[in-house]
Amino acid sequence: MRYKIKHQSCYRYSRPVFLEPQIIRLQPRCDVNQRPDDFYIRITPQPAGLCQHLDAEGNQATSVWFNGLTENLQIETSFTVETRLANPFDYLITEPNCENLPASYAHELDPALACHLTPIGDATVSAFAAALAWECNHESPAFLTRLCAKLYEFNIIIRPEGDPLPPQETLQTKCGSCRDLALLFMAVCRCQGLAARFVSGYQEGDPDQNARELHAWAEVYLPGGGWRGYDPTHGLVVSDRHIVVAASFAPAGAAPLSGNFRGTGATAELSFNISLTRERPNAQSQQ
Repeated sequence: MRYKIKHQSCYRYSRPVFLEPQIIRLQPRCDVNQRPDDFYIRITPQPAGLCQHLDAEGNQATSVWFNGLTENLQIETSFTVETRLANPFDYLITEPNCENLPASYAHELDPALACHLTPIGDATVSAFAAALAWECNHESPAFLTRLCAKLYEFNIIIRPEGDPLPPQETLQTKCGSCRDLALLFMAVCRCQGLAARFVSGYQEGDPDQNARELHAWAEVYLPGGGWRGYDPTHGLVVSDRHIVVAASFAPAGAAPLSGNFRGTGATAELSFNISLTRERPNAQSQQ
């Protein structure tokens, strides 16, 4: 698949503020499953300085800093991206201890996966995970697919701003935004020894729908397959209709914008517009 994406964000402040250094994570990941082209970013007001780099978790990031006061911060990005993972089941789990639950990884992976195994959630989440593992005969692939299907049954709400809700709250109410379900998915996986991380990006969705939003889902590390995506909001194993921007052991590490502002009594309001179109095969052949 090949997609064209344009993303405009505007933060308006109730009075002039001084912007602390900001970290922007809106550039898509480049890996074996997706290849971005023609990435463009425009920032208003003009930054005093800009540095594009990889953050500690390998995400493409842009650090910017400013001089003077401003009443708004506008960020505009555009890019095309080719997604290549047509078959999300094209792997074999190469470590027997990860085929069944609770899972365990080879010791040499401990430093890389430790933060992705840190427990989140309370005893109710652990009990839910244990019951689901028993239901799936403690088989990891069946557990992941079944978990994705169960969370898909929850009531989906749109909540443009705010941190993800605690996993136990989402589990109790059976209601949440995409990032709430992603965090609950992660929490349940970690209860059974599966390394899981939070992902932000875009999803194709309904091609006839005009309104678009950033999306969130989860990835699980499976030896032999690497990081594999699961989208509980849509009840899908992630393939070539998702575009990854950033991934982190915690939601804050995949936030599209990280940074503060200074201004006594000032408040901020966010507005955005996202355009996502899939290019037709004849358009792709002309690239």
